[in-house]
Amino acid sequence: MTRLAEIPQNLTHVATYRRSVPVSLERVWENVLDWEHLPWLHDGSFSAATLREAGDWGWRARLGLPDRGGPARSIELELLIAEPGDRYVSRTTEGTGAGSEIWTILEARGASETAVHVEFWIPGVPAESADAVGELFTTLYTRLWDEDEGMMRHRQGELDRPAPPALEKRRGLELGKLELLRDRLPLDVEVDGLPFRLTLRGEDLAIHSTRCPHRLGPLEDVPHEPGIVRCPWHGYRFDAQSGANCDGRRLRLEPAPEIRIDPCSSHVQLIWNSG
Repeated sequence: MTRLAEIPQNLTHVATYRRSVPVSLERVWENVLDWEHLPWLHDGSFSAATLREAGDWGWRARLGLPDRGGPARSIELELLIAEPGDRYVSRTTEGTGAGSEIWTILEARGASETAVHVEFWIPGVPAESADAVGELFTTLYTRLWDEDEGMMRHRQGELDRPAPPALEKRRGLELGKLELLRDRLPLDVEVDGLPFRLTLRGEDLAIHSTRCPHRLGPLEDVPHEPGIVRCPWHGYRFDAQSGANCDGRRLRLEPAPEIRIDPCSSHVQLIWNSG
């Protein structure tokens, strides 16, 4: 991998970070341009994100930093795609670390592997402190890329999921007797190739899709507000019963199957009605 073509001036190079991620270059660029996930997927590093502007060139946002017991802190960060289009720079323009530039080169290594090469350039760092500062940055970036890799791999898996078959009649999935089923809740099930989670809402059985319609995020093990599921990737909220988005977005969970309980045998069945 070649070195960066543009060397920042008046900054100290404190570290180089390299890794390979088992996802396509398309998934990585998708992640790089996604400012919205920062305070959700990386809640240990960011507490809020407010977009200033975005375009084909990248994005600029105000990012809140976690509360460390002092006054609220934030930074202004811009992410710019640089020529020849295989690299980008993250510049802190205001707040803690203002003037820092973090340059990243991305290189496809086949259809499902991307090499990542990062250079950290920081202002005001004396030579004798460069290694210690560099270690802090590489530790941070290892954690961020670990978290991002999990999201990218999950998303690719959902994109690769086979399309559900066309249904021509009502279908049922037997789940057993209600009293035994309660001990197994929450229960993840697939109905005609689509993932759902069966839970209790009060004393009643309830079911909702476990795939966020925004970026196909996981809605299985997520904290429940009363009657609401929230995506851990971007914070999008959905009504668990109707599937409607609670934030005014034109998104909806996949329709859930009907829960049918036989009044005589107490057997539970999920019914998928093709209409």
